[in-house]
Amino acid sequence: MRVRKQKRHRRAVRFYTACFGFRQPFKILCDGTFVHNLIVNRVAPADKALSNILGGSVKLFTTRCILEELKRLGNSYSESLQAAHKLMIAKCDHEDKKSAEACIVEIIGENNPEHFFVATQDFDLRKKFREVPGVPVIFGLRNALFLEPPSAFQQEFVKSSEEQRLHATEPEYKILKNRTKSTSTNEESRHSSDENKGSEEMQPHKKKQGARMRMDVKDRPQFKRKKAKAPNPLSCKKKKKDINPKPSSEKVNITCCNFFTLLVGLLCRVLVSII
Repeated sequence: MRVRKQKRHRRAVRFYTACFGFRQPFKILCDGTFVHNLIVNRVAPADKALSNILGGSVKLFTTRCILEELKRLGNSYSESLQAAHKLMIAKCDHEDKKSAEACIVEIIGENNPEHFFVATQDFDLRKKFREVPGVPVIFGLRNALFLEPPSAFQQEFVKSSEEQRLHATEPEYKILKNRTKSTSTNEESRHSSDENKGSEEMQPHKKKQGARMRMDVKDRPQFKRKKAKAPNPLSCKKKKKDINPKPSSEKVNITCCNFFTLLVGLLCRVLVSII
């Protein structure tokens, strides 16, 4: 049950923060009946209990009219009066002290500009604030505190306000209409000017083309391609280096020397035989 209760409260807080701009620390306006309920059921500390419900830091407020009403109720509400004096006082600027209900209704007004959470045990006051947009109501039941879910009136108010934001207002509609007219006139003038320029440009262009054909003038310069003078060295295979340079010349020299030695030897033998 506690988990469901917390989910309901967090959902309601998200609704008021997203649609009506409530922000932390949340301001809670407490009347005398709510303070008395906290004292009777020993709900303390009150700020901690309320922060657990709303899921954020809180500030508790009351008014001078509410304090005066608690004074008039007598000794049975003396403890509640002492607890109410510890709360912060919201400005009501009433010279003639009013009832707590009238004072709270005047502070809240039609749109709740100060973004107050109203904490009360008065059923009629709770019913009245259900028909005012952006007024969340907190009440106590024995030693537990509850935040009322957004009423059907408040949900319908949010839907209608969102639909109005989507539609353009009368001054915005007039501005858009004037802009569309100006853009359409500018486009028509551009099209007409482009057509005139095109017709003017086409006539001299034809004359120039005929003159060029007669004079045999080439429009673009023709460049001669350079022919390759030698093969690309990167595409050719590299020559293999010989390990023994000039082997054939050495062999020829060796064979010639051997031939001369043989001839000399033969001549010597012939001469010896003759002698």
